[in-house]
Amino acid sequence: MQSKLLSIGQAAKLLGVSIDTLRRWDASGRLRSIRSGPRGHRFFKSADIEYYLQEVDIIARNWAESTIAFEPNPEVYCQTRDIFQARLEKFQSVLIKIAAIETVSLITAIAGEIGNNSFDHNLGNWPDIPGIFFAYSIRNRKVVLVDRGQGILTTLKRVRPGLANSSEALQVAFTETISGRYPETRGNGLKFVRSIIVKNPFSLYFQTGNAQLYLKKDDLELDIQQTQPVVNGCFALISFEGLL
Repeated sequence: MQSKLLSIGQAAKLLGVSIDTLRRWDASGRLRSIRSGPRGHRFFKSADIEYYLQEVDIIARNWAESTIAFEPNPEVYCQTRDIFQARLEKFQSVLIKIAAIETVSLITAIAGEIGNNSFDHNLGNWPDIPGIFFAYSIRNRKVVLVDRGQGILTTLKRVRPGLANSSEALQVAFTETISGRYPETRGNGLKFVRSIIVKNPFSLYFQTGNAQLYLKKDDLELDIQQTQPVVNGCFALISFEGLL
């Protein structure tokens, strides 16, 4: 059966990226188009777009790193906490079809903590696009949450003004219980996330600013490294390959 062809505008809308971004992806070979007509207009196979959408972390990272602020595809964009909570419940109902309720509860607890952190610590202070990118691929056993917020360093410096960089802030956020008035208690939620990850067959990639960490079961120490390009807010990728 022949795959339906989509215009570049239709494909860009489905992917939640700009037309210029899709042109660059085509030129670089990341997502190839088919040229048609006397003017060589770009068209994309719907099957290719559907497959690419399974790589939710790639789409999310493009949004996080973009220097141009734009709202993602409505299917993955949670502008408010209420929308996020509703979609988190939907994710839970899908996940329960392949995993035990105890495992489902842990995965949704991690996702819920990270997503709610984004809303808690950027309330009224979103630099450009409010809300979060929240998507998942059951086939690939992963869920991604991204915000274009202030980032952990900025929010923690309110109670820890001595923090010098994103790496130090990430270390504090995942290891210390931070006291302070709401909403400055940022580290408490991520410390909770860490406590679940290290005891279960899950993994977490987390980036804020130019600092990243990868955490998995039985990891006793945090391996925090510098990376590029910078993510001004937070990027979190939860993988649960152990359910394959």
